[in-house]
Amino acid sequence: MSPAKERFLSLDVFRGMTICFMIIVNTPGSGAIPYSPLEHATWHGFTPTDLVFPSFLFAVGNAMSFSFKRFQEVGNAAFLKKVLKRTILIFLIGYLMYWFPFFGFNNAGEIIAAPIKNTRIMGVLQRIALCYFFASLMVHFLSPRKVVAVSVALLIGYWLLLLGFGDSSQPFSILGNAGEYLDKILLGNSHLYHGEGVPFDPEGLLGTLPAIVNVVIGFFAGKFLQDMGKTFESLTKLMLAGALFIFIALCWDMVFPINKKLWSSSFVLITSGLDLIITAALVYILEIKKWNSLRWSHFFEIFGKNPLFIYILSELLVVALFMIRVSPHENVYGYVNRIFFQAIAPGSFGSLLFAIFFMLFCWSIGWWLNKKKIYVRV
Repeated sequence: MSPAKERFLSLDVFRGMTICFMIIVNTPGSGAIPYSPLEHATWHGFTPTDLVFPSFLFAVGNAMSFSFKRFQEVGNAAFLKKVLKRTILIFLIGYLMYWFPFFGFNNAGEIIAAPIKNTRIMGVLQRIALCYFFASLMVHFLSPRKVVAVSVALLIGYWLLLLGFGDSSQPFSILGNAGEYLDKILLGNSHLYHGEGVPFDPEGLLGTLPAIVNVVIGFFAGKFLQDMGKTFESLTKLMLAGALFIFIALCWDMVFPINKKLWSSSFVLITSGLDLIITAALVYILEIKKWNSLRWSHFFEIFGKNPLFIYILSELLVVALFMIRVSPHENVYGYVNRIFFQAIAPGSFGSLLFAIFFMLFCWSIGWWLNKKKIYVRV
């Protein structure tokens, strides 16, 4: 294996694990309630599923650290052009995903155009785009000390904004937080997420501020490993930093609850802390001890080499399965689950089986792309 590939192995595996788990938790089989660890916390609290999205942001920052020197050499104008182009593309793809398939059916069963006035504006890819943009500007134009200072200001400032502009009695509630107020004013109810039963966007505008820090921490983790090398000392420091973040998060949780849907500052620290520990563990396993004789990492590398494409593919496939109907009252998604997965494994296990099979199907597309040396980049 070439040194370049070795250098990126842990990053590819980390990203691959993130995408793999993201697909599983995003596509539970219908007909049963998923196992509780495979669902997001209802509001305050934390589950393994809540780690997925911030881990992807951490991986974005980690990848940025490997291209940092190249960006410094091209000059500010070229840097801004590349970053802005990538930001717009990712944001636009995310927006079009929510508008897809661009048509629907009225009560008479006739095909009608999907109104853009009801399309959600923010979302997962949109937040990734914005976090990537602002984190890139920070690490390119500011010194490391100033980047740290701005990151701390974002975390504390977000806390103060929620306290100062939210409901005085319930500043961290779903309808009383300042982010909800801002989204309704700037975006409007029809452009927000409605999956919580009320117009509320868990990837809203204000909550993007602390999410930038997940990318920044991922960047510093990658740069630290490049500068210090993959040694026991550097991995120990990463793990200690991770443990410190988790400790601060648990203390902060007493006054600013860990909450994925608010993307609270304590949530940023606990997820970043866990990601630092996981990254150190992967580097130790794969690149120091070389515990990869069975090439188990290859499974996750397939996801990690085309992460954005495979994620988009998984989302669009689900929409298609919901759109295609086998009867007036049942779509393909529900039909497959009812006659197969819930028939052979009723309940939560059947729901999990469907999610795993769907993930493996997406993986097979990624395997084919990797075999053909096709890597989709934005």
